[in-house]
Amino acid sequence: MKVLLVDDHALFRAGLATLLHAWGLEVIGEAGNGEEAIVKARQLRPDLVLMDIGMPKMNGLEATRAIKSELPDIKVVVLTVSDDENDLFEAIKSGAEGYLLKNLREEEFAEFVGRILNDEPVMSPSLARKLLQEFSRLKDERNRRELDDTLTGREQEVLEQLASGSANKDIAAALFISTNTVNFHVKNILGKLHLKNRGQVIAWALAHGYVPTTSPG
Repeated sequence: MKVLLVDDHALFRAGLATLLHAWGLEVIGEAGNGEEAIVKARQLRPDLVLMDIGMPKMNGLEATRAIKSELPDIKVVVLTVSDDENDLFEAIKSGAEGYLLKNLREEEFAEFVGRILNDEPVMSPSLARKLLQEFSRLKDERNRRELDDTLTGREQEVLEQLASGSANKDIAAALFISTNTVNFHVKNILGKLHLKNRGQVIAWALAHGYVPTTSPG
């Protein structure tokens, strides 16, 4: 595998090149910033770019976007000190196949390099957890938006009150509507959410983040 190293620290590049050579990889070029990385990628057509983020002139995220847009077959794996989740999310959105931290032990890095050779995505464990948490959050938001399209505004208000365990008469008082109207909305909520009883509604509401900001009184 032909590798392009992109990092603004020459000593780090030299050490990394020595390590990769020892593992049988061919380092065909080096770059000290994002602009150089794009030029070298065009000229050398590496199989893999190991990309730092914090660099002068152009950072690694911008360079990754440019390389993946123009040369999508080149794999880009970010290798950085930044464990900032925003950098992680931007790198993945930019097309990077992996995100590794420089504080990896040698044997861990060797394992990740092996995965790269097998065309597997790679990511430091702590960052993988952050990414999974973000995907879970986005899924919950999407479910909430879909629900918002299903229930009327008043039904959502009733659902939020149900999440607190309030009785229908208390919900009616809090929303300034009649108890019969509350009963009507609860029936509609049960039907739209395909639930069987009030307990299931409360459990569903809590699981999906429907918690009232104030208690009915």
